Amino acid sequence: MNWLAHVFLSEPDVEFQLGNLLADVVRGAQRDSMSANFIRGAACHKAIDAFTDAHPIVKRSRARLSSERRRFSGVLVDVFYDYFLARNFERYSSIALDAYTSAFYASVKAHPMTLPPDAQLMLERIMRYDLLASYARVQGVERALNRISTYLGSRWRKQFNLERGVADLLAHEAALAADFHEFFPALQAHVRWEQQIPA
Repeated sequence: MNWLAHVFLSEPDVEFQLGNLLADVVRGAQRDSMSANFIRGAACHKAIDAFTDAHPIVKRSRARLSSERRRFSGVLVDVFYDYFLARNFERYSSIALDAYTSAFYASVKAHPMTLPPDAQLMLERIMRYDLLASYARVQGVERALNRISTYLGSRWRKQFNLERGVADLLAHEAALAADFHEFFPALQAHVRWEQQIPA
């Protein structure tokens, strides 16, 4: 699951939501200096990722992708699942996607937190371009994969071109959507169970 799902599956507390959203950026000693709710949100992020990566339905989705992209199938399916969540948001939420993201951004602005510079820049970009809602469009998926490719390229000094994976999304959209709708309620139940366990 990617950014939209991590925020959506959070407790309704902005610090928890930011911890869940920014867990991959705020790590180690930086995370230790954050609030208790931010740290709990980051732990929720980790639980979501672990459950998702191990789930047989997700593995089925990954196997649908072309062999040339199989190495990064986990990354691609994470983004594709946010696409299906965004496009079917009112199936899982009582409010529309645009209203949901606007409310989240407003709560972030009303409750400013001191974040590490990289995390602050990412958050500002997410809000400025409404990147959470952008998953509802194929072009938004393509841009998200391009951002991930750029990030990976800067770390590994290679070209990744993950945005080409959009071809797999379009080729297998119905089957991947069915996988998502079967998987997501199980993930929601798992997150509810995790949040009942004392830290």
